[in-house]
Amino acid sequence: MGKEKNRGVKDDKNMEIIYIPVIKQKQLRFRWLEILSLFLLLVICIWMFKPVIVEKVVNQWLKKTEEKVDLSTADTCTIDISSRFDCYPEKSLPTELECNTRNCCYDAQDIGGAPVCFYPTNYEGYRVTSKIKTSTGINIMLNRTTQSFRPNDINQLIMEVTYETPTRLRIRITNGDHLVKRWEVPLDITRDKPGSGDQALYKVAVPDIGSPFSFSVNRTATVSSDTVTLLQTTGAFIFADQFLQLSYFLPSNYIYGLGEHRDTLLHSMNWTKFILWNNDQSPKENMNLYGDHPFYLMIENGGNSHGVFLLNSNAMEVLLQPAPAITWRTIGGVIDLYVFLGPSPNDVIQQYTEVIGRTFMPPYWSLGFHVCRWGYKTANRTMEIVERIRRYGIPQDVQWNDLDYMDHNRDFTTGISTFGNQTGLVEELHRLGMHYMMIVDPGISNSAGTGKYYSYDLGVKLDVFIKNVSGQPLIGVVWPGPVVFPDFTHPKSQDYWTAIAADFHKSVPFDGMWIDMNEVSNFVSGSTSGCPSNSHFEDPPYLPSVSGGKLFYRTMCMTAQQYTSIQYNLHALYGLMETKASHQALTTILGKRSLVISRSTFAGQGHYGGHWTGDNLSSFYDMYKSISAILSMNMFGVTMVGADICGFSGATTEQLCQRWHQLGAFYTFSRNHNSINRPDQDPGAFGPALAESTREVYLIRYKLLPYLYTLIHKSHMMGDTVLRPLFFEFPTLVDTYNIDRQFLWGPALLISPALDQDQYTVEAYIPVGYWYDYYTGERVIGTGDRINFTTPLDKINLHIRGGYILPARRSGLTTTESRSYPFGLIVALSLFGDARGDLFWDDGETLDTHEKGLFNMFTFSADQNGVYTNPEYIGYKDERQYLNNVTVFGLDKQPYGVTANGQPTAYDYNKQYKALYITDFDVTLLEPIKISWKFSDE
Repeated sequence: MGKEKNRGVKDDKNMEIIYIPVIKQKQLRFRWLEILSLFLLLVICIWMFKPVIVEKVVNQWLKKTEEKVDLSTADTCTIDISSRFDCYPEKSLPTELECNTRNCCYDAQDIGGAPVCFYPTNYEGYRVTSKIKTSTGINIMLNRTTQSFRPNDINQLIMEVTYETPTRLRIRITNGDHLVKRWEVPLDITRDKPGSGDQALYKVAVPDIGSPFSFSVNRTATVSSDTVTLLQTTGAFIFADQFLQLSYFLPSNYIYGLGEHRDTLLHSMNWTKFILWNNDQSPKENMNLYGDHPFYLMIENGGNSHGVFLLNSNAMEVLLQPAPAITWRTIGGVIDLYVFLGPSPNDVIQQYTEVIGRTFMPPYWSLGFHVCRWGYKTANRTMEIVERIRRYGIPQDVQWNDLDYMDHNRDFTTGISTFGNQTGLVEELHRLGMHYMMIVDPGISNSAGTGKYYSYDLGVKLDVFIKNVSGQPLIGVVWPGPVVFPDFTHPKSQDYWTAIAADFHKSVPFDGMWIDMNEVSNFVSGSTSGCPSNSHFEDPPYLPSVSGGKLFYRTMCMTAQQYTSIQYNLHALYGLMETKASHQALTTILGKRSLVISRSTFAGQGHYGGHWTGDNLSSFYDMYKSISAILSMNMFGVTMVGADICGFSGATTEQLCQRWHQLGAFYTFSRNHNSINRPDQDPGAFGPALAESTREVYLIRYKLLPYLYTLIHKSHMMGDTVLRPLFFEFPTLVDTYNIDRQFLWGPALLISPALDQDQYTVEAYIPVGYWYDYYTGERVIGTGDRINFTTPLDKINLHIRGGYILPARRSGLTTTESRSYPFGLIVALSLFGDARGDLFWDDGETLDTHEKGLFNMFTFSADQNGVYTNPEYIGYKDERQYLNNVTVFGLDKQPYGVTANGQPTAYDYNKQYKALYITDFDVTLLEPIKISWKFSDE
């Protein structure tokens, strides 16, 4: 055959010649002649023989072809069931003939969810043709050597490996032709200058030039573990125009995230499939829901953690299998993979939010209790509910209205003749120190007539509505009837959204926005005139198993035209972009912090607003599942999150509502909300028993808001989670990995609710260490076992972790009132008799107070002899910031002679629970404070 010719490629940075094999023309001619001959043989068979003989001939030809490429031998198809990667994902039970056409292995036995058609071990897609080192990573060129079973294979790819930080790696794979630009998500990412990889905690391995393509990412050896392979790809890699597939093996079975879905917190690896495609779907298992978060966190065997984020907004499915392994399939865009090395779970989330954006800093009032319902038909009725709640002494900060306030369900209008005086309602709430939010849907009515509806007229003038393929505004149907949809990628969309919100704010001075129906939801699938037929966007070659069986089901056409791209690419981003526009509009209008709560979300949502988990049911099961939902959202960087307390759909019961208020008091976003034509379920609707227990639990919430606010500030500045699973604090304790009936506020407050009907005892997992009952200070010595706690209907179990100090403040009926009261400290001593804590404080509403230095930072410490406060930074003095009470749990001996900065003060000591209560002193926190005591034997 002679010696193979090669073409040399010069690497300018490394002065290295890399050789790429060139296939000889003679070999190519031979292959084409062979294919032509086989094709002619097939035609003759069809003409001469009966169908059964034709099938036999075809099968013989397929068998001969398979033998040539050596893809169906016993060795290549002898694969453990758990490690079989699906070669026919669009069909659960393909035939053997269908499987053979893809040169894949077939095994039709009942194997419990594993594919019957799967890739052989030597399946080859791409080969490495060059590897070029760069100052920040490595670039690898790939060429496809066999055609996949998908149309429009991309035959040449480039894989760019970038060492972004020592703990963050980026792997981007796209087409090698730079003149053909593929869709990529326009996510705002602030990047530091990438590193060289010298200090990285990872290594990336790619085979030599000429070898079949694969890659692995390995965690380099640490003090606590040896080198660990975080991902190792298989040969089932496909990159076609509308089908991208990446499969790889994982280091353990402990995986979380991949939202938004209803599932257990810890996902099962037993052939579990998740569909990511934003959808107006109430929370149910095995359905694609409101949000799209292609991110997971994994705990490795041994306790280290890492995370992976696929930055892609196209319709996607993710399959977990027991190998353990994962497969990503998406129908557009590129592979843009981020790997975060942790090693702690909280480190992973910090690194992830560096990429998608840190969480926004909410106004302090938004941490209070919110009340809403669809069905407060008038302003007077809305105010009656507020007054009923206040009569019971239940704290409330925010009152909401649903569609009831609108004129014919049109955004930014008031139905004065039906709803009444909305302006007066808001002014009265403000007089009480409360705040107001109302619903806004993205669909803008187009039926009012020219000059009669400002929101529509201005949108037409600025030309900011999404268009159909004919260039006319696409028309859907939502609550007002026919509507058009703002294009939030349009350069003028921010001016438009700010203008119509500001115009309404002149008459109704609202404080925040609730943006709903923004998946986008549409009562007609596609548009009122349908969608283009025979479109590979409306009907793609491969369709993930989305609800309704069509991408445009209950949303707009995929060919809908937006400024940046088409809906096929932008669908998942709509809610995020509306949140961003609403956040900026409120910042401009108010000149201070505000709150935006959105139903639809994408990665980065928490940078601009919060989320509620949608139209849940009034059931104990839905209450329980809300815990997994809020914990997952905190992993996605969405700090402000909660479920509709007492449930949205269906009629709640008093016991369910009582238990749900207890749990909901510890959501970061705490709102009671229900649907139209259902009984009232606000905490004043059931009578004294429920009202009193709800009052007590919200007084606890309001008391602990300084601690919660400090946690949220840490999330805003550093990316810490606020609501945490137990494994975040105890990552080496395997028993914590699947706990989804308890959770933590930060590191120190353990919440163990009753979640079942007629449940009066809670079996709670208590991690190793000292824990103190919030109510009595009784010490519980955790051994990593479960303990039964008596839990009457008026109680939720709360325990403070030893070694921590929680800042607190006396509760009022609103945060406005409570901010006028002095601070307190709750000290929980550790096994070693010490504790630590801190407090971030500002005015609760000014923009960028940290950046402007308009804040205070205090640190607290304690030992067996005293409690000490220190003002680390003072930039905010416009409020009375005094300390007047301290509670110390775990003081084993009774003290005497307690002083605050040398002055005697009143105190009480509970011998049974070994708790010290220090009261009736008043010392400014703006100066150091020393509270000390002595013991009788000193």
